[in-house]
Amino acid sequence: MNKSEPIIEVRNLRKTYKTGKVTVDALRGVNLLVPAGEFLSIVGPSGSGKSTLFHIVGGLTPPSAGEVIVAGQDVSAVGDAGRTELRRRKVSFVFQKFNLLPNLTARDNIRTALYIAGLPTAPFSDDTKSILELLGIAGRLDHKPSEMSGGEQQRVAIARALATRPAILLADEPTGNLDTANSLAVLTLLRDLNRRLGQTILMITHNTEAAEYADRIVHMRDGRIVETSTPD
Repeated sequence: MNKSEPIIEVRNLRKTYKTGKVTVDALRGVNLLVPAGEFLSIVGPSGSGKSTLFHIVGGLTPPSAGEVIVAGQDVSAVGDAGRTELRRRKVSFVFQKFNLLPNLTARDNIRTALYIAGLPTAPFSDDTKSILELLGIAGRLDHKPSEMSGGEQQRVAIARALATRPAILLADEPTGNLDTANSLAVLTLLRDLNRRLGQTILMITHNTEAAEYADRIVHMRDGRIVETSTPD
């Protein structure tokens, strides 16, 4: 995909939740274009709609109305099977909780993601080896999560997400469980992965300092985009 072309297109996106007699408009007509190769942060307070937008773009939940095109696939027009295929083939996730399988080594955690995506699990491709080197965990592959620091676990989680060669990396508060030093290290690594590999990254965060590591920052409030800015 040409870097100038949008890899994510969101048009008049709406999401409504109903709990009993209560209706909540989580998204109220969101429009967003993300060019391929961009590192985009979405910030906003709790209830702003950023997590709902993240979940819809990632195929985790369907929209109520509007269009969402992700890596050429119309997420708003497919069912559960189509969204599952999107998650297998085109997007990968990094979460606040590392979500590593505790009884498996780092190597086997990465291989599990490859297996689910239908890709060869061994040996690692040259691209994956390069990512492991960049993340600084090539020497930790035979360690289990309990034998690694929080920062190392999150690096393994990032390697696992990128091993499937996704079009888009979706990061949900990726530094939320890390101390200051490890948070800065992980954010720097995400920026390096974006710049060196051209990896499209969409990160949601409540932390405005973390958001500054992106190319562009989208600010949300009450289910709408209220401002778009660039880091100082």
